[in-house]
Amino acid sequence: MKDYIERRAMEIAEYIISTQSTVRQTAKKFGVSKSTVHKDVTERLPKLNPPAANEVKKVLLKNKSERHIRGGKATRLKYKEAHDREKASNM
Repeated sequence: MKDYIERRAMEIAEYIISTQSTVRQTAKKFGVSKSTVHKDVTERLPKLNPPAANEVKKVLLKNKSERHIRGGKATRLKYKEAHDREKASNM
């Protein structure tokens, strides 16, 4: 494995563990795809640092179990903003 890939996998792991961020948030932060983040933490990281891989796995499982809540909040916000814009335009 290339040195920069190993370094990136470790940096991604540290970031996810410290911020409890999602794969999408992490991908955006590091300027890589969601697939790259996922491959780094599920395939490469266990070979490099198994304890860190376990911690990342816990965070990702927690995020996965909460995603329906985040989705609901996003939908609620979307419709609230649309309602507020409509209300403002009618004044």
